[in-house]
Amino acid sequence: MRPSCLFLAFCAVLSATAAAVEPGSGADPGTAPVATDFHRVVVTATRTARAIVDVPNTVDVIERERMDELLVRDLKDLFRYEPGVTVTGSYGRFGIGDIRIRGLGGNRVRILTDGVPVPDAFDIGSFSNANRNFVGLDTLKRVEVVRGPGSSLYGSDALGGVVSFVTRDPADYLRPGRDAHFGFKLGVESDWDGLFAGATAALGGERWSGLLAVGHRQGQEAENMGDNDGIGAARTAPNPQRRDGRSVLGKLVFEPAAGQRFRLTVEGNEDSADTDMLSMRGVQGLTGADNLDVRADDHQTRARVALAHEVDALGAGFADALDWTFYRQDSETTQDTFEERRTAAGVHERRDRSFNFDQRAYGLQANLYKSFATGGARHALTWGIDASRTRTRQKRDGLVTNLATGATSNAMLPDVFPVRDFPVSTTTTYALYAQDEIAFGDGGFRLVPGLRVDRYELRPDLDDIFDEDNPGVAVSDLTRTQVSPKLGAVWKFDGGWSLFGGYAGGFRAPPYSDVNIGFTNVMFGYTAIANPDLRPETSDGLEAGVRYAGEAVYAGLTGYYNRYEDFIESLRFVGFNGQGLMVFQSQNVSEARIRGAELKAGVDLGALSPAWQGWSLRGAAAWSRGEDRTAGVPLDSVDPRTATLGVAYDAAGWGAELAGRFVASKDRVSDPELYRTPGHAVFDLYAHWDFGPGLRVNAGVRNLADRRYWAAGDLPLAVATSGVLDRYTSPGRSVAVSLSVEL
Repeated sequence: MRPSCLFLAFCAVLSATAAAVEPGSGADPGTAPVATDFHRVVVTATRTARAIVDVPNTVDVIERERMDELLVRDLKDLFRYEPGVTVTGSYGRFGIGDIRIRGLGGNRVRILTDGVPVPDAFDIGSFSNANRNFVGLDTLKRVEVVRGPGSSLYGSDALGGVVSFVTRDPADYLRPGRDAHFGFKLGVESDWDGLFAGATAALGGERWSGLLAVGHRQGQEAENMGDNDGIGAARTAPNPQRRDGRSVLGKLVFEPAAGQRFRLTVEGNEDSADTDMLSMRGVQGLTGADNLDVRADDHQTRARVALAHEVDALGAGFADALDWTFYRQDSETTQDTFEERRTAAGVHERRDRSFNFDQRAYGLQANLYKSFATGGARHALTWGIDASRTRTRQKRDGLVTNLATGATSNAMLPDVFPVRDFPVSTTTTYALYAQDEIAFGDGGFRLVPGLRVDRYELRPDLDDIFDEDNPGVAVSDLTRTQVSPKLGAVWKFDGGWSLFGGYAGGFRAPPYSDVNIGFTNVMFGYTAIANPDLRPETSDGLEAGVRYAGEAVYAGLTGYYNRYEDFIESLRFVGFNGQGLMVFQSQNVSEARIRGAELKAGVDLGALSPAWQGWSLRGAAAWSRGEDRTAGVPLDSVDPRTATLGVAYDAAGWGAELAGRFVASKDRVSDPELYRTPGHAVFDLYAHWDFGPGLRVNAGVRNLADRRYWAAGDLPLAVATSGVLDRYTSPGRSVAVSLSVEL
């Protein structure tokens, strides 16, 4: 069905449903409808607390209660029923990768925890992959996703959108009349033999309140539907793995007066994985070496300390309210790989490789709010500053040991270790933004213009490791200024109906790893050089949609068109130098276009008839098309048509939901020889039972029919004739159960 036909059918059905439902509800047509998904209050879209019906963006909200109902343990669980938002994964050792929004992912999506950017991702090969999976989901209050460019408020990296994780405060646990809360949670999941446990304590008084939450998780490799559990390159079953993780969140809140708060936050996350890489054993086709044993030890940590201050009633001429946050965040990924092998020449050796990626960030954010009126318009002005400094270090090291003689060497061709693939880099950003939410008349029409100016500075530090590995290679400073505008509008008409849309610009500053990437290998005849002339990647996004929010029905349909320019292609071949070496350089070469439509809707069947009390429906769908306009081929990162539908029943003390995920076959790929994943339908069943005050059991059975399928984002670019496609299949039928106790 064409998108225009879908839109007309959607409007016709919704109009008929609204006409049938609203009069029978007994509600006054002039009164506001009861809360639905579109009446949830969000902050990320405008940096102010607004209901979704009042923002000119497509926004998804996942609340804590919903996470518990769906037994969310990782990012894949979190976005399982959000078509258009994909979490990638990999086979072998690295697991969950990045978050893609409307076909764009990696560092082109801004990810925040309490407003603080999550560390960057970096990938330099099969032994080195620093992802962004740094968030402990059990400590979250809600998650907000703004689809489409968001640089007018959040600066660099928000080309594809913004994902905002919001952690809980002491006030979220302390009920009126109670000054203490204690709780714990236990659970199991069969698809990775996972065990998890968490405990929370919150205390509060007249001025002080505090929170401490700790969590632990452990398990094994995630299942798939591969049935070759042999040793070597033909293996499709998961590699044996032991996983372990822990998280802690502490908050201390001081309220010196009504409407004023100081908040100190300490947060930490740590994850480890030990993997027996059975799929990498055996004779290697490229080198002829026989791998006798390959093991991996991966470790990832993040620690954040933040001090925030909020004033609700400042009473100054320049602002009615303000908040500011100062933070320090440290993150580190260490990945060690151990190989025992016999070379093609018969040498028995051991190879030890180590990859390290480390970021240290400081930042200051300040937001000010001012309300005023001009003529018949009311203004809600938001303005502020963002400033941050990040120091990034990356290193690869290695040692080869001859097991017959005991001789060691740091030469592991094509590298002579240690090496840095880019120099130690310090990036500093300064930004000033302003946004005005203008409500005309009775507020039925709202105009939201905004503008942000970012100053980006890159300063490399030429240390001995980079200098020795790249003799004579010059590194470059980089300074760029970028202006990101937006203009949105919301028009409410005819009861619960509204139109919304607008334009938004996005950008991503040239990454330090592309500006000054450098290595030279005379033996293999190539060199990589810096490019101080790189331009920021940019996007222009247009979006328009219609929403309906009634007492029984909510629905929204959005169409969007995003154009991306100056995408950076890393290590592009540009010719030969005077020594006859092939020269590679990162350059702005790619242009892309992604367009699509998204639908989200729900029905409270109990509002239609008392006989259906407790029953409800919810669903969503996404359709998109993407093209690499430089190469003239489809974008492989764009998902096929996807839809979800859930039927739920909630009664006093218990409830259940049957949820389906429906994905069409992937009919557009960049190369006709690539595998096109078939379509699939997967059903999951969830239930919860409150069997006493503060006691709840949540349970779920996923993939009820035990279907074999490939989830979007899990399958790399593989040819259709590959014999190991089953490596990338999702788990079969699995069970998850959790017990929560609150005192």
